[in-house]
Amino acid sequence: MEGFDASSPLWVWIVRLPPLIFAITVHEVAHGLVAKRLGDPTAAEAGRLTLNPIKHIDPIGTIVVPIVLYIFSPIIMGWAKPVPVTFSRLNNPKRDMILVAAAGPGSNLGMATIWSGVIWLLAHSYIPLDGVAGELLYQMAFFGIVVNVFLAVFNMFPIPPLDGGRVLSGLLPDPASRVLDRIEPFGILIVVGLLLADFYTSLDIFVPYLLVPVSNLVGFFMELAGVPY
Repeated sequence: MEGFDASSPLWVWIVRLPPLIFAITVHEVAHGLVAKRLGDPTAAEAGRLTLNPIKHIDPIGTIVVPIVLYIFSPIIMGWAKPVPVTFSRLNNPKRDMILVAAAGPGSNLGMATIWSGVIWLLAHSYIPLDGVAGELLYQMAFFGIVVNVFLAVFNMFPIPPLDGGRVLSGLLPDPASRVLDRIEPFGILIVVGLLLADFYTSLDIFVPYLLVPVSNLVGFFMELAGVPY
């Protein structure tokens, strides 16, 4: 491809957007599918069990917050519109809440496994692509691993409304669970505050605990693919 530059912003985003959109969409659908299986069809009734990414766009979390953070801070983060779950409709609300919350990060690890399989197939020439096409598919697969691992690790931090916060809430005794649940309306502000504190100070209270497991897991999936990392 004449004039091809794999490092150009255009190609970077052409490569990254499909796995990013798929990672976020499947994550949300996984919550709804598990909830439906466990007795709560709320997400299905709301038309959210779809891979159409438009259905999962949150005007604030998907558009406004990432743009504002991009302009005014060194970090970028956002979120999709949460899949609606009515915990009282679950067969066993306290137990099933754990399974519903864990389904999202679990789906991301599953997708990371699939992307590592793509790299394995490329490395062993089972996908007969070379040159530009092979390089683009490899970059897409590698980013697919990275973004899914990042989403899995980030969402498992035990701060509601992140999935890890919901898992922890389900594991705690009821009095402690209710206390933790009161944090949920402020959870995203706490996460953003911790990230900014790490970037602007030397506290290292959040980012290292995010990046170390992300790096280790990406290395694991690359080993699974049979490619040095």
